Amino acid sequence: MKAGILGGSFDPVHNGHLITSTILREQRGLDKIILVPCFISPHKQDKNYAEAFHRIKMLELAVKNNRFYEICDFELRKGGISYTYDTLIHLKAKYDDLELIIGMDNFKVFSKWKSPEKIVKLAKVVVMERKSGHNDLKTLPFYHDVQFTNTPRIDISSSNIRERLKSNFSIDHFVPEDVNKYIIRNNLYR
Repeated sequence: MKAGILGGSFDPVHNGHLITSTILREQRGLDKIILVPCFISPHKQDKNYAEAFHRIKMLELAVKNNRFYEICDFELRKGGISYTYDTLIHLKAKYDDLELIIGMDNFKVFSKWKSPEKIVKLAKVVVMERKSGHNDLKTLPFYHDVQFTNTPRIDISSSNIRERLKSNFSIDHFVPEDVNKYIIRNNLYR
């Protein structure tokens, strides 16, 4: 089975995550997208996340009845700082063909991740690119070890959604309807 791995805080999951991952699944011929919420991102250690059970529940609501998605709670159960390398080792036991999906911002700091040289051996690293051409990236480490794929630019971010909620603005159409209802019902991000 060929699986794509999309990690992040998913705090909250939003339609940008779902649209982009659907397009990538189709482009890359993936059987499944595995959503992996982190416990603590190594690059955002000072961030206060919504509790893990809320983030898992929102992911479940977002992809319910969609056979192309799976949620992996490995990093949440493990606790501590979440490292992609550890997660790939865990998932490699279940899947033989893994593609790690990362954004351009993450690729620019990829050489600072834990064991990037091992990551590129465990999984094909696919970098989401929102404009064509990446000549300015050719000097970055691991440039020749990753694949770039064009994806649409969807300007929705979890931080923007949290700010909208703090300001009592609607998040209709930013997140799936059931996720919106869950956020309101549980008074999250206010």
